[in-house]
Amino acid sequence: MSSHELELRKILASNLREYRKINDLSQEELAAKCNLHRTYIGSVERYERNVTLGTLCALSKALNIEVPSLLISRKDSKNAKE
Repeated sequence: MSSHELELRKILASNLREYRKINDLSQEELAAKCNLHRTYIGSVERYERNVTLGTLCALSKALNIEVPSLLISRKDSKNAKE
């Protein structure tokens, strides 16, 4: 795995965890909303999975956000607003 791919997986993992908590959802609840398994959500949050576009769409829909919000570092977007 390239360092760029690993960095994207880490950003996705961090954002997914943060948005899931903002929405007050457990991994199991989010998985149910996306028709995925709880352990799959956990593996994404540990950046072990290379998710598909379909999965990104399902996650973003369940979290009421746009797909790019899952892939852009939140600290980068916060810095851009300042």
